[in-house]
Amino acid sequence: MDQKILSLAAEKTADKLQEFLQTLREGDLTNLLQNQAVKGKVAGALLRAIFKGSPCSEEAGTLRRRKIYTCCIQLVESGDLQKEIASEIIGLLMLEAHHFPGPLLVELANEFISAVREGSLVNGKSLELLPIILTALATKKENLAYGKGVLSGEECKKQLINTLCSGRWDQQYVIQLTSMFKDVPLTAEEVEFVVEKALSMFSKMNLQEIPPLVYQLLVLSSKGSRKSVLEGIIAFFSALDKQHNEEQSGDELLDVVTVPSGELRHVEGTIILHIVFAIKLDYELGRELVKHLKVGQQGDSNNNLSPFSIALLLSVTRIQRFQDQVLDLLKTSVVKSFKDLQLLQGSKFLQNLVPHRSYVSTMILEVVKNSVHSWDHVTQGLVELGFILMDSYGPKKVLDGKTIETSPSLSRMPNQHACKLGANILLETFKIHEMIRQEILEQVLNRVVTRASSPISHFLDLLSNIVMYAPLVLQSCSSKVTEAFDYLSFLPLQTVQRLLKAVQPLLKVSMSMRDCLILVLRKAMFANQLDARKSAVAGFLLLLKNFKVLGSLSSSQCSQSLSVSQVHVDVHSHYNSVANETFCLEIMDSLRRCLSQQADVRLMLYEGFYDVLRRNSQLANSVMQTLLSQLKQFYEPKPDLLPPLKLEACILTQGDKISLQEPLDYLLCCIQHCLAWYKNTVIPLQQGEEEEEEEEAFYEDLDDILESITNRMIKSELEDFELDKSADFSQSTSIGIKNNICAFLVMGVCEVLIEYNFSISSFSKNRFEDILSLFMCYKKLSDILNEKAGKAKTKMANKTSDSLLSMKFVSSLLTALFRDSIQSHQESLSVLRSSNEFMRYAVNVALQKVQQLKETGHVSGPDGQNPEKIFQNLCDITRVLLWRYTSIPTSVEESGKKEKGKSISLLCLEGLQKIFSAVQQFYQPKIQQFLRALDVTDKEGEEREDADVSVTQRTAFQIRQFQRSLLNLLSSQEEDFNSKEALLLVTVLTSLSKLLEPSSPQFVQMLSWTSKICKENSREDALFCKSLMNLLFSLHVSYKSPVILLRDLSQDIHGHLGDIDQDVEVEKTNHFAIVNLRTAAPTVCLLVLSQAEKVLEEVDWLITKLKGQVSQETLSEASSQATLPNQPVEKAIIMQLGTLLTFFHELVQTALPSGSCVDTLLKDLCKMYTTLTALVRYYLQVCQSSGGIPKNMEKLVKLSGSHLTPLCYSFISYVQNKSKSLNYTGEKKEKPAAVATAMARVLRETKPIPNLIFAIEQYEKFLIHLSKKSKVNLMQHMKLSTSRDFKIKGNILDMVLREDGEDENEEGTASEHGGQNKEPAKKKRKK
Repeated sequence: MDQKILSLAAEKTADKLQEFLQTLREGDLTNLLQNQAVKGKVAGALLRAIFKGSPCSEEAGTLRRRKIYTCCIQLVESGDLQKEIASEIIGLLMLEAHHFPGPLLVELANEFISAVREGSLVNGKSLELLPIILTALATKKENLAYGKGVLSGEECKKQLINTLCSGRWDQQYVIQLTSMFKDVPLTAEEVEFVVEKALSMFSKMNLQEIPPLVYQLLVLSSKGSRKSVLEGIIAFFSALDKQHNEEQSGDELLDVVTVPSGELRHVEGTIILHIVFAIKLDYELGRELVKHLKVGQQGDSNNNLSPFSIALLLSVTRIQRFQDQVLDLLKTSVVKSFKDLQLLQGSKFLQNLVPHRSYVSTMILEVVKNSVHSWDHVTQGLVELGFILMDSYGPKKVLDGKTIETSPSLSRMPNQHACKLGANILLETFKIHEMIRQEILEQVLNRVVTRASSPISHFLDLLSNIVMYAPLVLQSCSSKVTEAFDYLSFLPLQTVQRLLKAVQPLLKVSMSMRDCLILVLRKAMFANQLDARKSAVAGFLLLLKNFKVLGSLSSSQCSQSLSVSQVHVDVHSHYNSVANETFCLEIMDSLRRCLSQQADVRLMLYEGFYDVLRRNSQLANSVMQTLLSQLKQFYEPKPDLLPPLKLEACILTQGDKISLQEPLDYLLCCIQHCLAWYKNTVIPLQQGEEEEEEEEAFYEDLDDILESITNRMIKSELEDFELDKSADFSQSTSIGIKNNICAFLVMGVCEVLIEYNFSISSFSKNRFEDILSLFMCYKKLSDILNEKAGKAKTKMANKTSDSLLSMKFVSSLLTALFRDSIQSHQESLSVLRSSNEFMRYAVNVALQKVQQLKETGHVSGPDGQNPEKIFQNLCDITRVLLWRYTSIPTSVEESGKKEKGKSISLLCLEGLQKIFSAVQQFYQPKIQQFLRALDVTDKEGEEREDADVSVTQRTAFQIRQFQRSLLNLLSSQEEDFNSKEALLLVTVLTSLSKLLEPSSPQFVQMLSWTSKICKENSREDALFCKSLMNLLFSLHVSYKSPVILLRDLSQDIHGHLGDIDQDVEVEKTNHFAIVNLRTAAPTVCLLVLSQAEKVLEEVDWLITKLKGQVSQETLSEASSQATLPNQPVEKAIIMQLGTLLTFFHELVQTALPSGSCVDTLLKDLCKMYTTLTALVRYYLQVCQSSGGIPKNMEKLVKLSGSHLTPLCYSFISYVQNKSKSLNYTGEKKEKPAAVATAMARVLRETKPIPNLIFAIEQYEKFLIHLSKKSKVNLMQHMKLSTSRDFKIKGNILDMVLREDGEDENEEGTASEHGGQNKEPAKKKRKK
């Protein structure tokens, strides 16, 4: 039969074929087709023949075709056919589909749909036919019966798609079904159906099946619904990530982890690649992505940023067109996130309302962590983002070439956090991805070399961390480092020091790098620029410190932990130590040459030798000999000659120019420290060993020389140095300059000898008498200098600032002077204690050291770069100062004798204030240890129980001591009140209160104590009042919102300053005694206004957050329930604004003095109205979904209408009348210049007025909108005037016409206000 059909089909006409087919029974044809197809014979040809003989023009032919279609579809689905045959059959069916009439197409489509819904498809091959059927259907113009109605082909198609998408899809056909739609012409609405259905299937599918589905969705998105596709994908993976993290951090008992981490990351990586590829082909998709994430950011950046969306954004940076946009978006998100965090940390009010959540910074670091799973497409974006953050937000402030570094906890500056995040991103990326290491290193080094003028400490820190992480890995990049070495001589000294310290571990691993550095340093040694030579010295000293010579004491023997916390790659065999020795001696030779160079270069050498010795004790001989021979050039060997030092030789005269050639004081200082170290560490170890005599000789020589210098310095008079009172010290003559230099040298030498004699004294009385004589010499000189300096005082002050005493010595000296109670020491110590001047000097030097630490992060002198040692000394010094201040109060000390300058107790307090802030700045993690060290009663046995005492408890104990002192001060008479001390005490209390945990009872106690002090003590000292109020506010804000406090204070201010209407008598409330006539304005007034501004900022932030949530809800689906969680926030906002309104109500009626108070008040009122407008606009957004506006909002509007707006207008009139009267009085009596300045001030003060009136009018405009929308008449409380013009007063007009033109202008505006009388103003005419 098949042969016959085929032969008939070969004829030109199909008539016979048609006749033959009609004679066959129903089942014959289908059976024949089945058999042929299953056997794999010519099913295709047979099918063509059948179609040829069944034209759609006849009904019989159409029905036959319909049956054949059904049969073929079943055949293909059965899976019995070979692949090629199945494909051929489907191909033929596709070709012929469009011949069908509409109703049959609908039937066929319905068959497919029911098969999909019932899940009766076997392999889904036949689904390829469905798009053709739907497309054919869409082209049918005639009306078709569908269900109970009649629809056009297009509408039928829509209904069918809707039915298909609302039914159940079998998991295995989701991808096929989605892909099928790309061949169907769809309207936007139909695309949305399909996309929603496909997205809803994500959660039901295996993870591995999602990427192909996403791919199909992205292809489909070119037809529309790009936004839904992206939102759906991002939301699904963000949720999956969140769930995954909870599982990992959550219960260990969870046996079933939904997805293994690696698999999830790989799938995410693939999907990101798909999306990026799709964006390359369809830029619209990229724009949609950026837009979607930007919109989310307006309300709350954390809402729709997740590790997945951040990784996606970073991958998109590879597309040139979106790179800047995306990096900018991420940068602003990071900073916004840190700013939000800062706002939250600063306000208990916000913390209670806003739940804590993850921040963008942690998400980005999570992306870095996830990128391990071969997310190479993200790394480039990460590196760019890291550098952008570091470049944009790096340190900016430079002080003496030193960038001020502060710990993150103290200055929670968003910029610093952002810069630190950038560094973390780069460091972590460096650790994970080998490919990118070279590039990161190169970029860091480029910045270090090219940005010499701007601070680059953050890049050097990053470099140091990178090197520390993998010195061996970096050997492959050594060429980059050696390239950077070539620029050393052009870089600032500080950069060179930090750069070499950072790469120091590499020098130990790579000989070639070390040799290269030495060549560069040798060249620099003879460079023209002084800085280059200093850099060379710094480099050589660093090398000496770090290359140990055989036999050197280990660091622990020197009781010294490494100050350069670097990884030490130990490649030192015996050979290396020997090589190191020759290497170090070579360097020593080079350094000796420096001793003939400028003073600055020598100075560096002297400051560095002590550290070299301590780390490399075998070099002691060489170093000490060098120092001894240098000293001998300036030492007078004859024992009876005075003075003992040749000061002339230290000074270089070149023509008129006089400069210091040899910093002799520093040379002696270096010798003294090296000698003390040598005696303490090397000599005890050498005892018992046979040592050659001459080895030891230098140390005895040095001792003798120092001894001799001491004795002769004591005998020397100032005349011997030619530095008595009659000498010339002016900075303008060469003799004066020379004398100044000599005086500083002598003072330095005295200081060094004081320390030397104390260190060898063993508390002998004679030694202490020597020390006092040396001090008297120092004192005389410093007095003469201070006296003579006169006008150049500031210049001199800077020079004397650097004391040569070491911090260790200062702490020992203070302990001896104030705390030493050992019986045998008392007699000799009484010598020093008898001199008040000396004790004050000791405390002053301690203050100087702490100040230096605050400014630069280290102190001068030995161990000055070692944070551990500095911390130890700080603890000792603090303990002594604290004891001295608390046991001998200032009042006791000052009543005894009146001396020039501050009393010792006051100096101690100043020291404590500086130390507390320095410790919080540099030693935040060690606060516990620091406070424990202050506890004088600490016994060894109590150590263990002691560890449990919290920082808050210890701080509270210290706070109580200072509170007692402040109370004693306040109980004194007004004329005895020491305002300096009071100020310092408040500053100390402020910095200590930062250590209290805000939720602790101690904190509440501190707050109520401060509040009580403010309520009960009235002092007229504005500075004291300001610092005390600041303390009150800073405590209050961490406990609860300060609005009630502001209201009370505003009533006090109103009471003291009186009303703007002089006839009104204001009752005095007196909540806070600290507010009095002297302090009310401007001090307290400006403080409360700045606090009110902060509250408004918080409220504004909350409103923006609410608006963002609302816009997001309307984006997804607006449901009335969704807005309910915002009720507590809305209520809190209205409460805050209501209380602030009463606060402004008081101030606006207060007769404030013109100046900053009026200016700030007008600006803040403007902010108040802007915030009220923002709230009204928020209710405009939500009032439909939430069903009207809450009652308390209505009350707020009513309050603003009755208590604020009318008073604002009268306040404006008051300000302008004041300025008018000022203008009049000025005209008659004063000079024109004075009038001009007065006028300028008036103009400045009245400038905010138009802004305020505009803000009020904007507020009323939006209220009218809200009234219409909410059907509540909110305007009934607003006194809107009908006439908005102004009166012309005849008598004034006559007067004005006689005046000159300028005055006429001024007067016109004033009369305009005169006629206004508490009504909203029209826009003013320009003045």
